[in-house]
Amino acid sequence: MTAIGHRKGSIHETRADRVFTAVVYVLVILLLIIFLYPLWFVLMASVSDPTYVNSGTPLMYPRGFTMMGYSRVFSDERIWIGYVNTILYSGAGMLVATLVQVMAGYALSRKDLPGRGIFMGLFVFTMYFGGGLIPFYLVVKSLNLINSRILMIILGCSSVYNIIIVRSFFTTSMPMELYEAAAIDGCTNQRYFFAVVLPLSKAIIAVIALYALVAQWNSYFNAMIFLTDRNKYPLQLFLREILLSAKSYEDMSMVGADVEAAAQMEKMGEVIKYGVIVVSTLPVIMIYPFLQKYFVQGVMIGSLKG
Repeated sequence: MTAIGHRKGSIHETRADRVFTAVVYVLVILLLIIFLYPLWFVLMASVSDPTYVNSGTPLMYPRGFTMMGYSRVFSDERIWIGYVNTILYSGAGMLVATLVQVMAGYALSRKDLPGRGIFMGLFVFTMYFGGGLIPFYLVVKSLNLINSRILMIILGCSSVYNIIIVRSFFTTSMPMELYEAAAIDGCTNQRYFFAVVLPLSKAIIAVIALYALVAQWNSYFNAMIFLTDRNKYPLQLFLREILLSAKSYEDMSMVGADVEAAAQMEKMGEVIKYGVIVVSTLPVIMIYPFLQKYFVQGVMIGSLKG
């Protein structure tokens, strides 16, 4: 009986199914190698002698191990100033952006919101049409926010794409009956949102927080346009300067000013490039594993109905 019941409850795999599964695994492994090797190459190149990097040799392990690039990057005080500013902008910006986008998405998910369709249409309109850089700059200037840390925090607080994701989550995951039950017990809209909705929305909050954090961490254009005080520069602007200085080393070697010195500078420039990439991306990569389970859950919720 047990064997029969087990056989009835299981799904029989044909040879074609097993072949298909094997092919899928092989393709996934190949894609994983294709996606991971560039990251691995950058990491290995950042601690390898530039001679091996320039020769095009595949780097599966450090060749001519050297920390010259990291030494040069971290000895520059601009890196530490940029790190402090970027952590401030990214941390505060993530909190503000998450709160604004979750609240906006929740409000737009409520069918009893007057003018919900009009608001949603206006939000979507801004995804396709904008005033341009000059009007944007003039508005910021009229608000006296030029060269302001507050501006760097609030500029990325609104994303229509993220708001639509949050709205879809609440539409499919927060039934109106739940609000009606809370309202019968005397729960106000504000208390319902903070006491009921937010505790049940950890997955989507983690997704939006991760999106906002990555966007703020990688942002450099707004800082380049609106900041004039170098003490307020984020990390990305200083890394850009370091990369440009590395490029100038290469230009010097091409001109041939001092051949030996220029060649040494060019070597240093190659190592610095890869060190800068690692320095700028590693913190965000380290954060992702802690949010991965919420990230997958939050993205998938709302994809199926019924």
